[in-house]
Amino acid sequence: MRFSSAEREELGVVEPFWQAQLAVLFALLLYLALPGKLTLGPRWLLPLFEGMLLIGLAISTPYRHHSQAPARRRASIALIALVTIANFTALGLLVHLLLERNTAAGRDLIIAAGQIWLTNVAVFALWFWELDRGGPHLRTAPESREPDFLFPQMTTSGWSFAKWRPGFVDYLYVAFTNASAFSPTDAMPLTAPIKGLMLVEAMASFLTVGLIAARAVNILG
Repeated sequence: MRFSSAEREELGVVEPFWQAQLAVLFALLLYLALPGKLTLGPRWLLPLFEGMLLIGLAISTPYRHHSQAPARRRASIALIALVTIANFTALGLLVHLLLERNTAAGRDLIIAAGQIWLTNVAVFALWFWELDRGGPHLRTAPESREPDFLFPQMTTSGWSFAKWRPGFVDYLYVAFTNASAFSPTDAMPLTAPIKGLMLVEAMASFLTVGLIAARAVNILG
């Protein structure tokens, strides 16, 4: 469902979808750049399917609003899940490659580890963006659900933050800091599902940086 500018103003706040779509595209490009041994089947098959779904969402859902059909959110979650599975598969194959082949090129491992780490950040930013308060479409409602994250702006008094809502960039920053520090630094998780997601992201990031990258550096040395 599309709305004109006047209709969007009448309906209330809408949340742009292009930032999340750009993150998915970024993750797909990183996946295509991975070595062939870190992908299952033809390297282009999964990105092609994900790209088709992404184009469909871009056409049908240029922004999110609480009046939109739930099916579009389910399609968005399915897309994020596919990207997550692809990245975790690449991570598992890279660990297996390190354990099975000690002569693997260190430079290639460093590059692959960096690609997987960046994809990890983008993927979990998408998860946080899609799940907080029931998703971006429900965050635009006049009365949104209880928050899953406690952002600093939510505890700051002042008129500039009275109607503040987190956007995709806020969740991207949360995902980046959690992947870097292995703990929340900006926004605090309030619910068990979000805490579980942050735990999984921190573990994947620790495995990527602490094991794979370190092993690659040792090989180079």
